[in-house]
Amino acid sequence: MSEVVAPTRCGFVAMIGAPNAGKSTLINRLVGTKVSIVSHKVQTTRSIVRGIAMVGIAQVVLVDTPGIFTPKRRLDRGMVETAWGGAREADLVAALVDAATGLVDEVQTLLAGLARIHLPKVLLLNKIDLVKRTTLLGLADEANGAADFARTFMISAKTGDGLDDLLAYLAEAVPAGPWLYPEDEVSDVPVRNLAAEITREKLFERLHQELPYQATVETDLWKVQNDGSVRVEQTIYVARHSQKKIVIGKGGAAIKAISMAARGEIAEVTEKPVHLFLFVKVREKWADDPERYRAMGIEYPKG
Repeated sequence: MSEVVAPTRCGFVAMIGAPNAGKSTLINRLVGTKVSIVSHKVQTTRSIVRGIAMVGIAQVVLVDTPGIFTPKRRLDRGMVETAWGGAREADLVAALVDAATGLVDEVQTLLAGLARIHLPKVLLLNKIDLVKRTTLLGLADEANGAADFARTFMISAKTGDGLDDLLAYLAEAVPAGPWLYPEDEVSDVPVRNLAAEITREKLFERLHQELPYQATVETDLWKVQNDGSVRVEQTIYVARHSQKKIVIGKGGAAIKAISMAARGEIAEVTEKPVHLFLFVKVREKWADDPERYRAMGIEYPKG
């Protein structure tokens, strides 16, 4: 008698929320490794990043989107349009709300937008370790009144509370179908792109108050050498010469610290020795260049 094999499941879950709600931290935790960069600086995530979580027979593809906020510049508009595009193309939308901040204006705007998306939706109240239960229940009631959520989960991306239940639900909620990625793959982001994002994360960590978030990083060379190590050359692009001086720092102190931190994490992610070389260049008005948007995977807004 032949053994009955359970059908596999696979689907896309768009994580959407206001800036700094904790989307990247949550996805990294659910996947079990770093696939999306994390920073206290708002609007760190710019493009669509997919992390892949295996749950039994289910492959849950978690889509990290840029934070939803009121855009002021072209880059802002491109990021917000990219986020909503990622939500509309998913099988399921997970709205992440920072419970410690509550339903501020940006979250209210998010909920209004979600009400117009006719896909299954779940509400994730994050940072429950910082909020009283009575407050959480009030937030859940108000949010559910604004958008039609199938389920509400109270979680902490930082401590892991509630994540097992969330993953189990998502594994059942994604549609039946073949896996889209190899079983051992954790992200569809090319390693050279992830390396550039890691360096951008370290850039923001070091210069959080001094550097505008428009600074970007590109990997120019990724070469595996004969001894198994990797030579990585990257360029940090800033908008003005004054910003270039900030990135380099007095006596090169800032760029050395950024390089050391990035090299260590890239080596950890790739499990290879890394030789990282950073260069800093001024690229004026790059935020108005359609080619740069395509390179980052962001919608280029017209007008």
